[in-house]
Amino acid sequence: MDRVYWGRPVPGFGDPSARVVLVGLAPAAHGGNRTGRVFTGDRSGDWLYAALWRTGFANQPQSVAIDDGLELTDAYVLAAVRCAPPENKPTPSERDRCAPFLRRELLLLSNMRVVIVLGQFAHQIVSSELNMKPRPPFGHGMEARAPDGTAMLSSYHPSQRNTFTGTLTEAMLDDVLIRARHLASDAGSE
Repeated sequence: MDRVYWGRPVPGFGDPSARVVLVGLAPAAHGGNRTGRVFTGDRSGDWLYAALWRTGFANQPQSVAIDDGLELTDAYVLAAVRCAPPENKPTPSERDRCAPFLRRELLLLSNMRVVIVLGQFAHQIVSSELNMKPRPPFGHGMEARAPDGTAMLSSYHPSQRNTFTGTLTEAMLDDVLIRARHLASDAGSE
């Protein structure tokens, strides 16, 4: 690829004391990979950050650049794979090479109570990281609990393929985020 940013790893972003963590597939080649912030500068990010804003997790509805003033409250966003994979399909070796970074980032988020997995790939990776055996089924709005009590909510990924076809609507994504907020609050009162 002739772009200087191609293949550059992208870290997670958000509130380090977040109770709600969102995990996507990988940074978009000309979005997060270009801007240096996950889900920033691409259509998936447009959908995700608008939903986070509508549900009270973000201070603004869009994310276009790493220095655009976006702040997240009680939410943290990261990707299972750190670099844009060819054709948006990470290989098993890419997944395995990135797993220690995901694992470490999840461990650092010590207030995490709920993980929202965006898409089936993230669902598989996070299920494994949370020691969920057998792996719960994937489906939009599905809920499961890890052995440590962490709730996992599944959502379709906010990709153009899903949003353009109506597979994922704004209301569907908002519902998952609202449910996550309730689960995080309930976990804090236990």
